[in-house]
Amino acid sequence: MRIDVVTIFPEYLEPLRHALLGKAIEQGLISVGVHDLRQWASGAHRTVDDSPCGGGPGMVMLPTVWGPALDDVAEGNLEASLSSAQPHADKPRHDDLQPSSFSGYTHGESTYSDGTDDRPLLVVPTPTGTPFTQETAQRWSRERHVVFACGRYEGIDSRVITDAAKRYKVEEVSIGDYVLIGGEVATLVMAEAVVRLIPGVLGNASSHLEDSFSDGLLEGPSYTKPRHWRGQSVPDILFSGDHNAIARWHRDQSLALTAARRPDLLDAARQRGDLSERDEQALDLRDVITEIQILIDPKQLKGLTKDLPTRLAKDNIFFATVTTEEISQACQADNMLIAAYEQQHGQPPATQRTIQLYIHARTTLGDAACTRAVANKLPEGTQWYGTTHHA
Repeated sequence: MRIDVVTIFPEYLEPLRHALLGKAIEQGLISVGVHDLRQWASGAHRTVDDSPCGGGPGMVMLPTVWGPALDDVAEGNLEASLSSAQPHADKPRHDDLQPSSFSGYTHGESTYSDGTDDRPLLVVPTPTGTPFTQETAQRWSRERHVVFACGRYEGIDSRVITDAAKRYKVEEVSIGDYVLIGGEVATLVMAEAVVRLIPGVLGNASSHLEDSFSDGLLEGPSYTKPRHWRGQSVPDILFSGDHNAIARWHRDQSLALTAARRPDLLDAARQRGDLSERDEQALDLRDVITEIQILIDPKQLKGLTKDLPTRLAKDNIFFATVTTEEISQACQADNMLIAAYEQQHGQPPATQRTIQLYIHARTTLGDAACTRAVANKLPEGTQWYGTTHHA
């Protein structure tokens, strides 16, 4: 892919030389030219703007400058001026060792979806444009030549856009419902979103095949080592080795997060028929936290916390994450669990410790039923008390 950017602030595009985009330049997957619009301006001051016709605030960028600039860029003969900021290590990556079948996205739904229009694509970042989405990025990732026209002030004279359509496929695009000082930041956002989808740019193609929005939903939470950190644990299901169960967990987490943050995406997925009956069941679940204090031997505790999520799933309590906190018995001399133990055994506990369990899960059960289900999974004879509440 060839990328050209026309701007009055070429230095703003320096980030295109770094990280994965820089490596893509180095590998020849993309070439990038950044061009100072003032090259096409005349006069001592190389003016690129003038006051708006009919009055009003701000300045409008001149068609007499933008027109020639876009004419020359469309020819594709200008220098690809950007090189990678630094050499990258040439080490085998995931798809080098396990070749991916991914060969790029299809053109998708668009005015030129059949891919037969080989004119360059002109992208004009503007708050009045159509929303830039993951689908847009996927579609653009198959383009041969993408040109970004970075406007400033009150924007570019509208005649430039109309005229450019003779030589370009033109899309005016917005990255959100807010206004920036110029189009450079939006260009960086869109360029990175597009380039990472070009085959070979990412070391593992599944990295973007499983992204947020790739299937119309938000991506769920991610975890890495260590397994336990600051009282929080990685969900045990991720260490189960059951790939089907793990995939289902990821799907349900994605559904829950989308329902909470972007219900509009969920409605769209439902209208497309993308949600299965099992998906709808997962969406009926609610988030709960069971806080239960127990008196237990540390050896029993380890086995309990390891097996508890799997055992609770049989009672329709799903995705349980268990964290523990030891309660100092010295600080709770009147603890009811210790008192109950002494009454039952005639002596204070020797090896047992007072532990507070926090179980964050999703379920259709009521609070009391959820608490009872957890209590029923405790070792026989365990002293306990606790409750469940909405998370």
